[in-house]
Amino acid sequence: MAKAAEPPSGTRDFLADDVRRRKAAFDTVSAVFERYGFDPLETPAFERLEVFAGKLGDDASALIFKILKRGVHEASGEADLALRYDHTVPLARVMGTYGSKLPSPYKRYAIGPVWRADRPAQGRFREFVQCDIDTVGSSSPLADAETLWAINDALTALGVADFRFLVNSRQALHGLLEAYGIPEEAGTKVLGSLDKLDKATPDAVIAELADRGLAAETAESLVGDVVATDTDRIRKQLDTTERGRAGLAEVDKLVELTAGLPSGRVVFTPRMVRGLDYYTGPIFEVTAAGYPGSISSGGRYDGLVAKLGGPDMPACGGSIGLERILAGQAAADAEAGGLDVALTVLGAEDEVLRLANRLRAHGLRTGVYLGTSGKLARQLKWANDQRARTVLIYGPAEQEAGEVTVRDMTSGEQTRVPVDEVPAHLQR
Repeated sequence: MAKAAEPPSGTRDFLADDVRRRKAAFDTVSAVFERYGFDPLETPAFERLEVFAGKLGDDASALIFKILKRGVHEASGEADLALRYDHTVPLARVMGTYGSKLPSPYKRYAIGPVWRADRPAQGRFREFVQCDIDTVGSSSPLADAETLWAINDALTALGVADFRFLVNSRQALHGLLEAYGIPEEAGTKVLGSLDKLDKATPDAVIAELADRGLAAETAESLVGDVVATDTDRIRKQLDTTERGRAGLAEVDKLVELTAGLPSGRVVFTPRMVRGLDYYTGPIFEVTAAGYPGSISSGGRYDGLVAKLGGPDMPACGGSIGLERILAGQAAADAEAGGLDVALTVLGAEDEVLRLANRLRAHGLRTGVYLGTSGKLARQLKWANDQRARTVLIYGPAEQEAGEVTVRDMTSGEQTRVPVDEVPAHLQR
């Protein structure tokens, strides 16, 4: 295929079945969020560059797709706009613009494309859909719990089975560092090493912590605390600092408020760190059988809205990895789609169109052969290519008898049915 015929690197074309499958997933998730009282929010595909400037950190800022000035300013080569990087920064802008007009707390969901000037790789794209829910203006643990409940129901509705919420608290993690006497300036790097425990062996992480300056005994004990199957060990450590006790209380409250979910669905996981340092309270990730990595994540991020330019308000939320879930389900849904009914055209075109419209009025996805061949074999091949479940043959013999031949494309069985009874027959 010629390079010009391919979509730009890091983007994809979605043909009919993929479009329908994706739309169904978006509608499913939206319906769940609506039931929880979250309002939809759509923001422009691009924002003023200053909205993002200095608010995402150096690594993220390097991935912003910038839009050059236009018209008389084009020759300057300067940018003044940027494609939407995520849904969080636009949310902060919306809070700053419409905060007084919005309900408090404000609960919103956003499902739409974002763009990253990243290096494309397997499963990593420059254009992809993000699915976020957030509650701004509430410090209640009920808001954190409701996030987990809503995501649980959304994942269940999407057909994801055997998944778990791994929960922890940033306060608990910092309390653990205090318990070991690790200074604040070294804490971020230490937590970064602990965050690798889902991929690296405990020995490898212990070695890395030692390279970061921790005593071998301290590194070994710290890693042992967070990977122990029994949480009593880390609970004893957290109980020695005020911050640790506060974090542990956050985790226990979240587990208590989600106790109505299936047994084992929400699990205190001391080794779970979450890489983003703007989280301030409870944090979570969701893992599921058959899916690599996490398929959902989030937490409490009090102070982030103000940092991003909005008012200083508490907030929490989560994101569902719809793209990852859809990719995992693609193979199973490969045969989805197709026509309910395909109509051959062997004369009496006006009658065929009337019949097609009657079937559509009954909710059946109906296609009419629009080719030029009058051969039944050619038209049946078209119906097969359309993955039609049923084909209606209305040739001269059927027209004379006032009947239609109904052909089941799976079994090959054929039945003659009076024209007026075709819709009811097909629905049966």
